[in-house]
Amino acid sequence: MALIEQINIDLKAALLGGDRFAGEVLRSIKAVVLNEEVAQNKRDTGLDDAAVEQLIAREVKKRNESATIYDSAGRVDLADNERAEAKVMSRYLPAQLSEEQITTAIKDIIGQLGVSGPSAMSQVIGAVKKQLGNSADGALVAKLVKEALN
Repeated sequence: MALIEQINIDLKAALLGGDRFAGEVLRSIKAVVLNEEVAQNKRDTGLDDAAVEQLIAREVKKRNESATIYDSAGRVDLADNERAEAKVMSRYLPAQLSEEQITTAIKDIIGQLGVSGPSAMSQVIGAVKKQLGNSADGALVAKLVKEALN
């Protein structure tokens, strides 16, 4: 079953079950997907699961960044709401790899590419993201690649 179909099913279940919060979060995911479909002129065919996962990952990242900003401003209530939204959205993402698993993948890719030094950072990050997809946080990948190449 396609990821967007699962989101539609869960949205219907949330609304019928009285979970308005989850319903609103799932509606926001659908809106983001729709906007991207229109932007890419893929409204008829729709986006594939990988593209939908990327959009959801981006939205989760936005929510987490907002929560951090709200925390620093002393608005814990708003930060908690952002974290709750991110938690609902995270259900549709693949399980995140541990730092050790990402580091192992980075070392393998550096060995395969035969590169070294900071100048190869973008090449290695691209290869790692291609291999690991949405199962690894981009900021963490960048940090670990930088450490590995230095």
